[in-house]
Amino acid sequence: MRSTHTLFSTLNGPSRQIALGWLGLALASMVGAGLVVILIVLARMPIIHDMIPWVGSFKTALVIHVDLSVLVWFLAFAGVIAAFTMREGVSPPARMGIKLAWLGTVLITFSPFLGAGTPYMNNYIPVLENQAFFAGIILFSIGFLPTGLLGTLSARHADLAYDKALILGSRIAQALALLAILFVIWSGFTLPGDVSGEYQYEILFWGGGHILQFTHTHLVSVVWLSLALFGGLRVMGSGRAITFTFIIGALPILAAPVIQILFPLDTVSYRDGFTEMMRWGNGITPLIIGLMLLPGLLANPTDDAQSQIARTTLRLSLLLFLAGGVIGFMIRGINVTIPAHYHGSIIAITLCYMGFTYLLLPMLGRGTVSPIWARRQLWIYVLGQLIHIFGLAWSGGHDVQRKTVGAAQELDTLQAKLPMMVTGIGAGIAIIAGIMFLVLAIRAFRQKQT
Repeated sequence: MRSTHTLFSTLNGPSRQIALGWLGLALASMVGAGLVVILIVLARMPIIHDMIPWVGSFKTALVIHVDLSVLVWFLAFAGVIAAFTMREGVSPPARMGIKLAWLGTVLITFSPFLGAGTPYMNNYIPVLENQAFFAGIILFSIGFLPTGLLGTLSARHADLAYDKALILGSRIAQALALLAILFVIWSGFTLPGDVSGEYQYEILFWGGGHILQFTHTHLVSVVWLSLALFGGLRVMGSGRAITFTFIIGALPILAAPVIQILFPLDTVSYRDGFTEMMRWGNGITPLIIGLMLLPGLLANPTDDAQSQIARTTLRLSLLLFLAGGVIGFMIRGINVTIPAHYHGSIIAITLCYMGFTYLLLPMLGRGTVSPIWARRQLWIYVLGQLIHIFGLAWSGGHDVQRKTVGAAQELDTLQAKLPMMVTGIGAGIAIIAGIMFLVLAIRAFRQKQT
């Protein structure tokens, strides 16, 4: 059925301040991530990497980029969504938390300049081993706690079935984010005494990192549905069916404490347990929600500018998500096909939040982004990212190893170099589109409606 909803509508008062605080942090994190990604792309490209003196800083740049563009950007956007779903009058702790999260993000960004530290490319939350970095991660996590708790426990009243479903989806996502933090703390207390270096951080963040992926897929599903409703598209499913989907999609998490209790952190069984939990469980919600949206994807029911942005964002986000899933079946060994796979999924979420930002800004009393330029930016971003992940997948066929740079990539032949050149071109296009997004969004963010 086709429906309108009131969940994401104009916010006022304290809730608006919470949303603006988290959205401002989300945009700031993308600025920092964008600056370091230029270093990463140049350090990967053949010929160019031989001309620059700072290839050794590739891993440090990659640590900061991943933590800003995935951890901070995604959870900051979770805070934005929580501001729309939590009950009015419960905001003071959340506003204090935002200040701590800002301070933590600043420390993460500038930690390479605040002390020597070894970069470790462990999964989920890569680490720069210095005090400023760890202080930043801890402060950001503490800062998110009040918003996450209020987003979980305090829900605004809703009359429409779709709004109730979206609120529940958001509450589940916030609860899972809190659970992820709890599991990292739990793992910290049970770390084996004889582990160190990258492996120590790998198992520290393994359980919580897998749980956090459920947060991301639930939140992007909430936004996908909202985009469909904004765009006037048909949703094949009732509010009750959507509610059921969010609940079923979270049930695999019940396995997490069992795995954490039964298996020591440094065992294969522990790692495999969380891997299988995510492999078989984390696709449930986005898969079902995606199928619910299929009937309306080809429709153009209105000519309203904001609806056009919503439909473009939804279609392109689902396209990238699908591309990442297809590439996942191509993985053979530990090579750059793996980042090609997860870049498709991660960038699908990033693009979704970009388009949604354009829609939210006027609701938060800020400026309106030109619909024409918004859609151009989204299309350019997707084009660049598709070329980028295609190049990575192609390079994976030549067994170029992931998390390598410069001569370590062993690009000795034209056949091996060409795919990485394609990768760099695609990444360059995506960077340009990312800069376009920041210019459009920050300009609108600074404009206050009178």
